[in-house]
Amino acid sequence: MEESEVYYGGFTITAIITFIVSWIYCIVSYGYLLGVGLGWLPSLIVAFVAGLIWPLIALALIIGVLVVAFFLYKGM
Repeated sequence: MEESEVYYGGFTITAIITFIVSWIYCIVSYGYLLGVGLGWLPSLIVAFVAGLIWPLIALALIIGVLVVAFFLYKGM
């Protein structure tokens, strides 16, 4: 497995998840007509950008989980 395959795999997964969540957010925020009709465009842009920087997003999630685990362990 090459590095480019891993990057594009992460890009695809991140972009799909971000697109779906962002489109749902647009529907909830702007109503059915505008959210479904026009919400796909900003969702597509956000998903593309998030897909490009997915390694940073993954790193932030890992650090966040470690911080939460640290404070839970410290509280025991």
